[in-house]
Amino acid sequence: MVLNDRAYTIRVRFPDQSRSSLDNMSNTLLTSATGRTATLGSLAQVINDPGETEIRRENLQRLVQVTARLEGVDMGSGVAAVQKAVSDMHLPASIRVEYGGLYEEDRKSSRDLMMVLLVALLLLFAVLLFEFRTFSAPTAILGSALLSTFGGFLALLVTGTTFNVASRMGMIMVIGIVAKNGILLLDAEHRFRSLGLSAEESMIQAGRRRLRPIAMTALATIAGMLPLAFGIGAGSEMLKPLAITVIGGLISSMVLSLIFTPAIHYYLYRGKTHAEAV
Repeated sequence: MVLNDRAYTIRVRFPDQSRSSLDNMSNTLLTSATGRTATLGSLAQVINDPGETEIRRENLQRLVQVTARLEGVDMGSGVAAVQKAVSDMHLPASIRVEYGGLYEEDRKSSRDLMMVLLVALLLLFAVLLFEFRTFSAPTAILGSALLSTFGGFLALLVTGTTFNVASRMGMIMVIGIVAKNGILLLDAEHRFRSLGLSAEESMIQAGRRRLRPIAMTALATIAGMLPLAFGIGAGSEMLKPLAITVIGGLISSMVLSLIFTPAIHYYLYRGKTHAEAV
């Protein structure tokens, strides 16, 4: 079919009763464009042709490839159903089953993204340690950033979106954005403390000063992600999990950046002060 100068492939499949046997296939009634009817057996000869004999091997082992085209189900649920079906078959130990295709690519991408996340956290901690010259600030910022990812998980759960490669990329983006908010907050706290204010008062004043920039940054990012989250535009379905994860993480970060980050830093810094006093 050609629609708007673009070709679309259409597959037509008869009901099960029409293709359950050769006789039923031969008696299938067809209607031409002029309205005349005829059976498939009167127009063609339907025969049962056995498949070609072929033996595939990989690393000197026999290989049989089984493929499937899943519709209306996500890849995780589909692979889980396939694994359950294979497990129920109770195959002998001499038969080895491996799951490849898109499932293997997704697992490989997940491992790569996990490595990227760990390296990013280490580099971020090193940069924050060099900037603040204390362990309390990097610990507070990274702790709040990691806690913000639970907002992304909750958003995926509420919307029924699968946790895939795009959503993992969204988690990495959330950690970077929340870490930036923590830097703004603790940098303002450091300036107030250098003016002679107490640690508690410095935290309160820094929260008041940085409330608007943090809220405006989060709201602007959420507004930019909304078209992707609603699936508006071509190719948006692929990035929809990323947008939902970022929106959920940023909503939770507006609370965590202003409460958990200063609270963690305050208690760690106060403990360090008491230790130095002793």
